[in-house]
Amino acid sequence: MRASDVFDLLRDGQPRTRAQLAEVTGLARSTVSARLEALMRLGLVVPVEGVSTGGRPPALLTFNPGARVVVGVDLGATHARAAIADLDGRVLGERGTLLDIAEGPEPVLAWVEQIIRELLTEQRRPVADLVAVGIGLPGPVEHSTGRAINPPIMPGWDRYDVPAAVQRAFAVPVLVDNDVNIMALGEQHAHLREVGDLVFIKVGTGIGAGIISGGALQRGAQGTAGDLGHVQVARASDVTCRCGNQGCLEAIAAVPAVAAAVRAAGVEVPGDHDVVDLVRAGDKAAVQAVRQAGRDLGEVLATLVNLVNPSSIVIGGSLATAGEGLLAGIREVVYRRSLPLATEHLQITTSRAGERAGVIGAAALAISHVLAPESIDAAVDSGANVVELGVRAR
Repeated sequence: MRASDVFDLLRDGQPRTRAQLAEVTGLARSTVSARLEALMRLGLVVPVEGVSTGGRPPALLTFNPGARVVVGVDLGATHARAAIADLDGRVLGERGTLLDIAEGPEPVLAWVEQIIRELLTEQRRPVADLVAVGIGLPGPVEHSTGRAINPPIMPGWDRYDVPAAVQRAFAVPVLVDNDVNIMALGEQHAHLREVGDLVFIKVGTGIGAGIISGGALQRGAQGTAGDLGHVQVARASDVTCRCGNQGCLEAIAAVPAVAAAVRAAGVEVPGDHDVVDLVRAGDKAAVQAVRQAGRDLGEVLATLVNLVNPSSIVIGGSLATAGEGLLAGIREVVYRRSLPLATEHLQITTSRAGERAGVIGAAALAISHVLAPESIDAAVDSGANVVELGVRAR
C-alpha cells in the first residue's frame, strides 16, 4: 500500500489518528507513520488537535486543501470565466468577461494569463503556489494533447498547442477538455459527488453531452464521446445542419433553431438567445418551440438512457434557463421511450451549478491530475514537495 492509499482515506476531510489509519489499512503503525510523514512534507496532510475526553487530546491528521491552489478556466463562444480554487475545489475567487473565442488563441490566452496572475495576487498567493490549470474549450478536444481539432466556431484554434502556450507563463500541468465534459465534472463535484453515473447535457448554440459512467468521465477513443448534436432525428430529416449533414438534432433543437421556429410563427426575436426571455414572458410560440425542442432532445436521450443507464441527467446551457418547458418535453419522451428499469430511479433536472459549472469542473480536472495516486507516489518517491505534484504536464 502506497502513500497515495493513505492519503485517499483522508481526502474526505475527516481527521483520523495514526492508530485508526493503521486499523483501516492493515499496515503496521510504523509504516503508516512513514507514509504520513511523506504526505506532511508535501503539505497535503497536517496535524490537528483532537478533543480531550479527560486525558491527553488525541493526535489527529487531516487533509490540507489549502496547501496549494489550481485555476479553472471556462472558455465559451462569447464568454470567458476563470476561478482559483483550493485542492478540494472550493472556489476562492472568480472573474468573468465577454470574450469572443473567434478572436483566436493568442488574445484569448493572453486574457487567461492576465486573469490567473490577478487571481493569485488577489488571494495573496505566489505563483509557486499554483500547481495546475484546467481549461474547457467550446469544441472537440484531443484530450491526450489538449488541442482543439477542427473546431467549427474557433477559427485559428485548430491543433493549436494550448498547454504549451499557457506553460510559457506558468510551469505547471495544463489540462484541456471539451466544455461540456468539464461542466459534467463541475456539476458532479459541486452537487452530485455520490453519483457515479451522470449525463450532463448542454443546450445552447450547439448541443453536447458530458458522460460520467462508473465514476469516470467517458471521452471515447478520440475525445468526441457525447456529441449528441449531430445524432440524426426523424423530424429533422430535411433540415441541413451547419456541419453539412441533414437531420441533426442541433438543426432543430439548439437555440438558433428554436429562435428560427419562433420567428417563423411571426414573433420578433432580436437575437437568438432572446428566445429565453420570450419564454419567461409567457410568449405562446416561444413556449411551444422550447417544449418541442425538449421532445426532440428526449428522442435522442431515450436511446442514451437505454445504452448508458445513468442515474441522473442534468440539463444546462442557456436554453435550460427558459423554465420547465424544456424539461417537460424531455421527460415526456424519455420516460415513454426508455426501458422501465432504466428510468425507475432516473432523475432529470436542470443544472444547479449553472454558469459556474465550467470553472468548477475545470478546477476539478486540474485537481484530479495533481492528486492522482501516480502523482502523489512519484512525488513521495522523489522526495519532492507539493509544488512538483503532477509534473507530467499535458
